[in-house]
Amino acid sequence: TKMATVSLGFNIDSPRWDQSTFVGRLKHFLNITDPRTVLVPEEELDRAKALVEGCRAGLVPPGSSQEQLLYAKKLYDSAFHPDSGEKMNFIGRMSFQVPGGMAITGCMLQFYRTVPAVVFWQWVNQSFNAFVNYTNRNAASPISLRQIGVAYVTATGAALATAVGLNLYTKRAPPLVARWVPFAAVAAANCVNIPMMRQQEIINGITVTDENNNELGCSRRAAVKGIAQVVLSRITMAAPGMIILPIIMERLEKFTFMQRIRVLHGPLQVLLCGGFLLFMVPAACALFPQRCSLALADLEVELRDSIMAKHGDKVSYVYFNKGL
Repeated sequence: TKMATVSLGFNIDSPRWDQSTFVGRLKHFLNITDPRTVLVPEEELDRAKALVEGCRAGLVPPGSSQEQLLYAKKLYDSAFHPDSGEKMNFIGRMSFQVPGGMAITGCMLQFYRTVPAVVFWQWVNQSFNAFVNYTNRNAASPISLRQIGVAYVTATGAALATAVGLNLYTKRAPPLVARWVPFAAVAAANCVNIPMMRQQEIINGITVTDENNNELGCSRRAAVKGIAQVVLSRITMAAPGMIILPIIMERLEKFTFMQRIRVLHGPLQVLLCGGFLLFMVPAACALFPQRCSLALADLEVELRDSIMAKHGDKVSYVYFNKGL
């Protein structure tokens, strides 16, 4: 069948789904967090970027269909940073969250009984999180290697202190309670890791724009709102798998056939984690709009006065990229 030609006035950056609704954002993130995109060769990603940038400039290659352009945009969104346009590192891409997260989360849930195992897997998880948080920051706010190191050490320390402390504290608790310790550690670490990795945004503020993307200044309050939403999203992303899966495993391990195949418990947990993350990664990303807004009245006094002096009452809300 003949593919649809590019319609007149086609805007490649216009969202395919309504980003003001959760369902629209869920469809968007199901598209760009598709784990299959991590298998796409680098050359094809570069071609997708060239096609997207050409389309933005009004230079659509002859014979291009709308489906081809939309697929190129999907690859572009999955692999290139929305602020800088630079190719993101492989591990930090949201499309790698399912394969990377399922392996690490499954191992954290399986090897929770001994302190050395807890320490090792929490360290691996925080190293992974550091890549993800740095990759998905608001790229307009640079961060030094020293700040990255401090953020990494602080978050890892918080995760280890929580995990080891609770691991020792729950020795006499019911087995199920001990299985929930990894989630408590992950939640605590997220509350430290993300703000620390993105501290420059909180210190210096992030660029805010009007609805037409005209820059209005930098706001620290916008940064705080964006980072708080990202922290909540990341905890939500991990919660179902790390809370429900221990209950499932606790029940399954009482069966005789499960006691005979203990060596398969780890791989089983990894696969089940993948099932949870396949839905939870896009669902958690979709909790809040990526193009976040803040009412003019909620901005810092100086910035609010500056905007009102230049634009009067024409600007009611400012907009910014909250990161992922």
